[in-house]
Amino acid sequence: MHDLVIRGGQVATSFGTVRCDIGVAGGRIATLAEHIPGGENVIDAGGLLVVPGGVDSHCHIEEPREDGGVMEESFVSASRAAFAGGTTSVVCFIPQWKGQGVWDRYQDYRARAARGMLDHAFHQIISDPTDAVMEEEVPRLVAEGVRSLKVFLTYEPLHVTDAQYIRVLETARKLGALVTVHCENFDAIRWRTQRLLEAGLIGPRYHAWSRPSVVEREATHRAIALAELVDQPIQVFHVSCAEAAEEIARAQARGLKVWGETCPQYLTLTAEHMGRPDGALFMCSPAPRGADEHARLWEVIRRGTLDVISSDHCAFSIAAKRGDDFSTIPNGIPGLAARMPLVFSEGVSKGRISVEEFVALTSTNAAKLMGLYPKKGAIQPGSDADLVLWDPARQVRITNALMQHAVDNTPFEGMDVKGWPVMTIRRGQVVMRDGQVQAEGGTGEYLPRAAYGMAQPRGITPNGFGA
Repeated sequence: MHDLVIRGGQVATSFGTVRCDIGVAGGRIATLAEHIPGGENVIDAGGLLVVPGGVDSHCHIEEPREDGGVMEESFVSASRAAFAGGTTSVVCFIPQWKGQGVWDRYQDYRARAARGMLDHAFHQIISDPTDAVMEEEVPRLVAEGVRSLKVFLTYEPLHVTDAQYIRVLETARKLGALVTVHCENFDAIRWRTQRLLEAGLIGPRYHAWSRPSVVEREATHRAIALAELVDQPIQVFHVSCAEAAEEIARAQARGLKVWGETCPQYLTLTAEHMGRPDGALFMCSPAPRGADEHARLWEVIRRGTLDVISSDHCAFSIAAKRGDDFSTIPNGIPGLAARMPLVFSEGVSKGRISVEEFVALTSTNAAKLMGLYPKKGAIQPGSDADLVLWDPARQVRITNALMQHAVDNTPFEGMDVKGWPVMTIRRGQVVMRDGQVQAEGGTGEYLPRAAYGMAQPRGITPNGFGA
């Protein structure tokens, strides 16, 4: 017996597309067949694609701040946005503040996430890798299923020095965890920012001037070199330019376990957007580049150098996106709901990638890299029944209301897309139908991650020392 049968859809996975029915039982996919009779509930997917629920492995949601505040996007509002855009699982960030530990932050953050409807896993930010944190608390977190550590090579007060980064790499290697890296050069950006401000160049447009491609390229090269020294797998976050992607490609050609992601903002927005009167709403880091960078990024995506497209969702209201100059305006944009429609429209609808590549980029590859596959990111017997019914012909103009997030703006306002999710199913339950989210708070599940192959070291170090 099947609790749910999805009938007549074109089922798309990362390795192929076929017309078949999907039978769901107990929240998991039970059967794939040309025809499945019966079913307690039946959904007609005729004329639609059926793709795995999106896995967004880079989201900032309800993060507490050291001053006692909290980000505007709650796990409940983020769940609505995610389901509206076809995403069913996220990996988001537990903060750490200088001089403090991580275990208490983990317990607090896990309780926050439990109030939402999204299935969720965590990255642990490491900003202060003290002996107590790295030798006592991080091993406890990994035992709890937190299998990735995030470091910033820029941003005050989050950035780590090279010595601190090496320590994070060494600890992750010992514990079998992945390291994810924000690659920009802290000192170079600080120097450039000071010179811009001294010259009176203070508006949002100069955010891009403060952190040109060269500072991303340099930091990407350095992050990879140090990871190679330690023999630790890493993922380079939010690659904005082909220069940085080329560093990743060279590492991959040498056989290193280095992966790269990008985001829709680097495929659609440009530095010119920050010159508008509302330019602060487009500020994120790395900054969007020139329009000619879009084509170069699509090329490295097609080559597989960048194999994950995340949202880097980090939502601020218009009122919060203010500062005395570009250096004091909060960085980050909302993108959780827009991610999959933008990638489908810019990629599949415009002939840049196939439907199978779309599935890999927005779901399967992230699930694999985060140790969630095949529970997530797959349409096969035994996988969670996380499914999206997708209308490839539907044309929609993006508005903030359609995004369903907590804030009053989207940088993608007014963009026309072709291809749109019409139904989202999470573990066999319909959680969004025709834009109406119908999930209840507290129904999301924590996704603990066990040891997995992609996060394991190669066993190759310079001179063989430490291998």
